[in-house]
Amino acid sequence: MTVRDVKEILGAQVISGEEFLDREAHTGCGSDMMSDVLAFVKEQCVLLTGLCNLQVVRTAEMMDVVCIVFVRGKRPDESMIELANEREIPLLCTGHRMFSACGLLYQNGLRGGISN
Repeated sequence: MTVRDVKEILGAQVISGEEFLDREAHTGCGSDMMSDVLAFVKEQCVLLTGLCNLQVVRTAEMMDVVCIVFVRGKRPDESMIELANEREIPLLCTGHRMFSACGLLYQNGLRGGISN
C-alpha cells in the first residue's frame, strides 16, 4: 500500500509532503503514546495519532515511519510541518477517529507488526 492509497482510503487531506505519496507502507500503527510507537513500530509504517507535538515527528523519524496521519481532525502546527518537511515525512489529516481509521486501513490490506 502506498501513502497515496492511505490518503484515498481515509479521505485524508495532505498537509505536507505531497511529493512522497508514492512511498510504500508495509504496516500501520495507531497510538497517542510515543513510547508504544518506539516499542512496537516496524519499518515503513503508517503512524496514526491524535497527538500533535514535535515529539511525534521526532519519533516518526527514528522509526522510519513513511507518513503520519492525524486523526479526529487534528492538525499539526507550523513548527511540526516545518520539521516534517525537513525530515521528508508526509503529514495527512483525516476526520476519522483512530479506531475507524485503523479499521479502514486494515480492511484494505494494511497490517500491524507481529506481536511477540
